[in-house]
Amino acid sequence: MTASPHAHAQGHVHPPAAHPRRWTALALICVAQFMLILDVTVVNVALPRMAADLDLTRTSLTWVVTAYTLCFGGLMLLGGRLADALGARRTLLAGLALFTAASLLSGLATDGPTLIGGRVAQGVGAALLSPAALALVTTSFHGAERAKALGAWAAVGGTGSAVGVLLGGALTDGPGWPWIFYVNVPVGLALLAALPRVVPPSAGTPARGLDLPGALLVTTGTGSLVYGLVQAGDTGWTSASTLLPLLGSVLLYGMFAAVERASRAPLMDLRMFTLPQSSAGEVPPSRFARPVVAGSFLMLIATALLISFFFLGSVQLQHLSGFSAFETGLAFLPVAVTTAAGAHLGSRLVGSIGPRACAAGGMALAALGCLPLVLVTPGADAWTTLVPALSVASLGLGAVFVTATTTALGMIDHHEAGLASGIVNTFHEVGGSIGVALVSTLAATSIQGSGTAGFTAAFTLCTLAATATALAVPLLVPRGRPHTTGGPHVH
Repeated sequence: MTASPHAHAQGHVHPPAAHPRRWTALALICVAQFMLILDVTVVNVALPRMAADLDLTRTSLTWVVTAYTLCFGGLMLLGGRLADALGARRTLLAGLALFTAASLLSGLATDGPTLIGGRVAQGVGAALLSPAALALVTTSFHGAERAKALGAWAAVGGTGSAVGVLLGGALTDGPGWPWIFYVNVPVGLALLAALPRVVPPSAGTPARGLDLPGALLVTTGTGSLVYGLVQAGDTGWTSASTLLPLLGSVLLYGMFAAVERASRAPLMDLRMFTLPQSSAGEVPPSRFARPVVAGSFLMLIATALLISFFFLGSVQLQHLSGFSAFETGLAFLPVAVTTAAGAHLGSRLVGSIGPRACAAGGMALAALGCLPLVLVTPGADAWTTLVPALSVASLGLGAVFVTATTTALGMIDHHEAGLASGIVNTFHEVGGSIGVALVSTLAATSIQGSGTAGFTAAFTLCTLAATATALAVPLLVPRGRPHTTGGPHVH
């Protein structure tokens, strides 16, 4: 999500007077963002219990995860436009209200369609809330304070996944899985009461156009892609119910590209993908290098792998290893911690050895971490196989996340960083949906309780994807080192 372009001071214009309650506002906004990040991973640990209580099929279980990230990512850029047009505070409160109501609906669900509908509404609320929240953080702070504020914002993303797996396990084993959603309700209501008192009103700017057709096309296209991938697990890759949605997604993406090219105010400026490397680096830029393409691709693959790890690991630990939900949350704590450690290490290495080496090394480490899971024998101890393997892989992915962001934002001209940030964040959310859909299909037999061959196939795909990406990095990622930009990454 990106801050409004109006937030950046031009020339020597003095910034407006700082709001006296800006730090309180930051704390509350970070709590709101924390809920959004939490809900990406909190459901994974509860999936087996949800399936048992609501009689969910593998397909429904997959949509419980993907519906949220699909709508979050697909509508994110539209949410940023609405924040500009209607005012960031108004959009923030609208998104928070919708997210809170949707959380209540999800917790009250007594069947799969209601639960999935609640997750869709949560994703829409998140797509409104998150870009508006980041715009408020960016415009409320200036100079050195802005760096501190954005650092706090980034820390929320780093801790959200770790807390999500622990909280999901504790609540599922305690009061029950509906409480992974109910817990958002009192927090959301408290924030709705407190935020208007500390966040100053923000006037909207006349919108050149909100590009609703573009938002609907890209979200529907991704939904059709995910649907086709999930259906393949039940009906096969050559069935009409698989091929028609996949072909439909291609058609919808083509229509989206045509709409964006014709629009005077496109949701996603496709010219961003053709931007060359900036000349500000330490080596001459390559005329073939496309930093936004490289960063978006790395973000897509890294997120697809990481969210797939949580999905596959949760089902495998509880179905095959007999772990409780809370034990599963504890098992995933090292994975979340090593992801954060990898991001910290990557932020240091990307400036010294460059994004190309950092991305290749991170993906190679992810492939090495996945490899033992392809070879592991049924009945092996999860604490000595699955947990350490995923922890090693996640260490590499953490570095790739940082590299993806710095490549897309730090190797282009400064004035393009805001738009590039929005595109990369969209690929971040959508990557999780596509990854889970693919591994769910490959692991279908194992998820339905028949042996471990499905899990082996899914982890084989993860290994091959990481290996192929590592080999492709020298062709995709520009040489040189990134320069500092003002475009922050969401998480």
